[in-house]
Formats: sequence, C-alpha cells, structure tokens
Amino acid sequence: MTGVETAPQPAGPHAAPSWMITALACACQFMVILDSSIVNLALPSVRDELGFTLTGLAWVVNGYLLTFAGFMLLGGRAADVFGPRRMLVAGLLVFSVASLAGGLATTPQVLVAARVAQGAGAAMMAPATLAVINTSFTEPNARARAFGAWSAAGGVGGMAGAIAGGAITTGLSWRWVFLINVPIGAALIVLAMTALSGTRTGRRGSLDLAGAITGTAGLAALIYGVMQSADHGWTSALVVGPVVVGLLLLGVFTMVEARFAAQPMMPLRLFRMRGVAVGNGMLLLFGAIPIAMWYFTSLFLQNVLGYSALQAGLGQTPAAATFLVVARWAAPLLPRTGLRPLVLAGSACFLAGFGWLAQAQADSGYLIGVLGPTLLIATGIGLTFPTLMAVATADVAEGDAGIVGGLAHTTSQVGGSVGLAVFATVASAAAASEAGGDPSPDALAAGYGLVFLMAAGVALVIAVVSMLLPRHRHD
Repeated sequence: MTGVETAPQPAGPHAAPSWMITALACACQFMVILDSSIVNLALPSVRDELGFTLTGLAWVVNGYLLTFAGFMLLGGRAADVFGPRRMLVAGLLVFSVASLAGGLATTPQVLVAARVAQGAGAAMMAPATLAVINTSFTEPNARARAFGAWSAAGGVGGMAGAIAGGAITTGLSWRWVFLINVPIGAALIVLAMTALSGTRTGRRGSLDLAGAITGTAGLAALIYGVMQSADHGWTSALVVGPVVVGLLLLGVFTMVEARFAAQPMMPLRLFRMRGVAVGNGMLLLFGAIPIAMWYFTSLFLQNVLGYSALQAGLGQTPAAATFLVVARWAAPLLPRTGLRPLVLAGSACFLAGFGWLAQAQADSGYLIGVLGPTLLIATGIGLTFPTLMAVATADVAEGDAGIVGGLAHTTSQVGGSVGLAVFATVASAAAASEAGGDPSPDALAAGYGLVFLMAAGVALVIAVVSMLLPRHRHD
C-alpha cells in the first residue's frame, strides 16, 4: 500500500466528467470557508441596524464556527451512512435556507440562529466534499490534482471573504453577504444531483446516537471554552469549565466508541493506520499556521502600518495568489515525491517566512517587512495543506471516507481555534508589557513578532513529526 493511494473502487454507472466533480467539490469548499470570514467586515453595519450588543455580535461569527467544528464528525459519519451525495445536497439545502433567513433577519436572535444553522449545513458539506474526492478519484495523479484544487479553493475562499465582505457591504448591504449564497447554493444543488447521480447512496447501518451526542457536545464545549479565553483569560471559570466538560465528554465518547457502540461513529481502528494517526496529529499542529499567517498579518498591516481593513485584505492578495498557484502545482508532485519531502519543504518555508516576518517593525514597510515573508509562508501552506489532507484521508475504505474527512477537518479546526486563543493571549501580554498598558505600533509589532516566532516553532515540530511519514510513496 502506498502513502497516498487508495484501493481502486468501481466507478458509478453514470459517472460525471472528473472536471465537473472537482468543480463541485471546490465550489462547496470555497463557500464553506468564505462564510467563515465574509461576515467580519459587515459586523459594524449589522450591529447598527439590528441593535446587537458587543457580546451578542461576537456570536454572529462564533455561532457559525462553533457548530461547524462541533458537528463535522457527525456530518462525516452521516456521509458514510447515507452517502456523500445525499449529505452534500442536504448540507447545501440547510446552508442556503439558513443564508436566506440570515439575509432577511430583523432581530439579533434570528441572525444568530441562522448562523448556527449555516454552521450545521457547512459541517454536513465539508466532509462530504472530501468523501466525494476520495471515492471518485482512485488514480493517484488524478486524486492528487483534485486535492490540490480543493485545498486552493478553501484558501481562496478565506481570502476572498475578507475582500468581498467589505465590497458587498459598502456597495449593496450587509444582507447580501448572506443572500448571495441562495442562488449559488441552488445552482450547486442542481450540479450535485447531476454530477453525483451515479455515486453510491451509502451503506446499510445506523448512526451511533451515544457517540454522536458525546462527541459533538464534547467538541462544542471544548471549542466554546477556548473561544472565551480571549475575553476572560485562561484561568476564568468561563474558560476552564467548558474545556474540562469538553475533555470529559470526549473521554466518554472514546469509551463509547471503544467498548459499547455496535457501529461506532468514529471507529478507533482507523487510528491504527499510520496515515490517519500521524496525518491528523500534523493537521492539529498545522491549524495554527494559517491563523498566524492570515489573521495576525492582517492585524500587523492595520495596527502597525496603519492600513484600512480593505487595504489589508488587498495587501494579502499576493500571498493568496501564491498559495493558489503552489497548491495546484504541488499536488501532482505528491504521487512522485511522496509525503515527507513536500511537508519538509513546506516547513522550511514556514521557518524562513515566520522568522523573517518576526523582524518586521513599524518602519519596515510593506514590501520588505510583509510581502516577502508572506509569499514564503503562502508557498509553505500550498505545499503542506493538500499533502496533509491527502495523507490523513488516504488508504481508507469507501465506507469510512466521510468520517475520515470529518476527522481531518475537525483536527484542523481545533488546532486553529487553540492556536488563535494562545497567540492572541501571547500577543496581547507581550504588547502590554512592552508599552506599559498603552500599546504603540512598535509595542504591537513586538507582540505580533512573538506570535510569528511561536508559529516558526510549530513549523519545526511539524517537520519533526513528519519523520514518522514514509520517505517514499512505496515505503
């Protein structure tokens, strides 16, 4: 068995062209990631029109992220039981209806409920797209190309959200940040029903109810607690309580899956596969890398160099374009080079890029202080992300493709949430210490510089863990 290949599976009787299946998976991934960031620049307008409190406004973002991360394991197993086509269509339907409700919302409660429903729809869609790729592309080169395109679509979605949110809010209304999903979702439902008409509809079985409840609640509680750390500090009961409850529930979930579930939602046998175990461990670490890159570089551009939010988004566009090109270029190399060389090359780019970025100061300027290092880091993300997704989801049976995809998404999301919380705490403390309570641009630059050095340290750990991967694809 190779490091990235899967056992050949029979094609469906009415299989669509590969480009159509790839386009569908990429469009869904783009929309899922887009909606995690597109609303950010619309928040002031939302607050003014609907009368949100500051605390309540945060849930326009957190409601989506919490349900998205918390429900992905369940969404992945549901894709195995009911079939990726059904779950993708159902997720698109839930996402589109929730977007309509959000766009028409007249009260804060309705908008937050719509965002929670959007997150649930996204949690159904995301693992289904990975299951579609895993089961539709069994030839290594074709599968690697599909993974590269899928990874690039998600990265571009994240960056496009930062720009499109401001443009739509300014040119139309914040409501169109949500309403634009409705016609797009309708078109994708038609495409999914057409392109996936020959795919299998699932397998006989039922969902593990006890596992679904404990696993979903545990993840949601853990991520909720981590989210609260930015406002309340790590020692607050509002942080420690949910984190402890989440970890306890995940412990119960593991026990249920190991000893009591007849048809486990998360079969623990999957972790005996080196790719699944090591790949997800590396995705957990990797989740902090894009946060350090996109989020804290945006803060540096705005708070240190004085850019507007829109200018900061445009300033990151070259890095987004670099990521897109590299992910598409690097993915076909995977079957030839194997896993470890691409991860090591990406880690080297992270070390060099974050080390360079950590030196930036208020007088560094954009070209030398930001553009150069972010192009290096974006190259590393393009080399690493599709590779890690490929290794974390490879070599699994078709009936487990959904849950493995959900697991890969979940570990990456949890890593990003924890990374954001830790980095934000460190940056704030370092800046306050540097300036004595009133952070200047130079003090903020020092705080962000420490975050970038920590991200370089994470990259070093990823490089070390990659030694557990096979050197060549036939090892």
